[in-house]
Amino acid sequence: MGSSRVLIPVYEDWAAVTRVLTELDATGRSFDVLLVDDASITPAPATLTGTGGTGSIEVLRLRRNLGHQRAIAIGLAYLESRDDRSPVVIMDGDGEDQPSDVPKLLEAAEAAPGRIVFAERMRRSEGWLFSVLYHSYRAAHWLLTGERVRVGNFSAVPSSLLPRLVAVSELWNHYAAAVFKSRLPYTTIPTSRGVRYAGNSTMNYVALVTHGLSAMAAFGDRIGVRLLTATVLIALAAGGALTLALAGPLLAGEGLPPWG
Repeated sequence: MGSSRVLIPVYEDWAAVTRVLTELDATGRSFDVLLVDDASITPAPATLTGTGGTGSIEVLRLRRNLGHQRAIAIGLAYLESRDDRSPVVIMDGDGEDQPSDVPKLLEAAEAAPGRIVFAERMRRSEGWLFSVLYHSYRAAHWLLTGERVRVGNFSAVPSSLLPRLVAVSELWNHYAAAVFKSRLPYTTIPTSRGVRYAGNSTMNYVALVTHGLSAMAAFGDRIGVRLLTATVLIALAAGGALTLALAGPLLAGEGLPPWG
């Protein structure tokens, strides 16, 4: 079996990424891994190993920190420019996207050619506060965009869809939202979210909120129409209520209310 490609954005998580590479080897598959270094302060260690068989590791270092989603966009454009027909697995390098699930994604991609396969998380590992905020965000996202949030970045993209995907402008801000907005065909498989292998997440509260807003921004046209419609309906309802309040006493022969 030939190599598949894996795209991993990295910012400082070298210890975790090293373990991810080792566990990718343990799957028995061979991978050509592209690590997009999002301008980490600590350079990639020279001892990075993994991808057994005929696989390889390449580090694409960005000159400035652009953020997780833009690192993915750059990595996809970089891989699309190459003459390679193998699928691309997109995953985080901290261990929360479990390497043992990568073969499942690739098998699902082989069974559904021409479709992006997302890992749908059936169980999350965060605490109760994050869960409350996350489910609140999901509800707001659905109300404003009509799209349910079920997936993250962990996915397998067939090479045939890469040219269309990298041409989607929303990809610069949010990968999954770009797929949904562009109506690229996709399917999902159930997975569980793993736990971070090492270090602490660099995603603080502001970064998480910004990430969520970036996802919704991809559907700015829908959100604008829905908010305008809601505003008009509220204005009509308020006008109707005021009309009834004024017309009621007149119809009853009582004259205008004192505040009229």
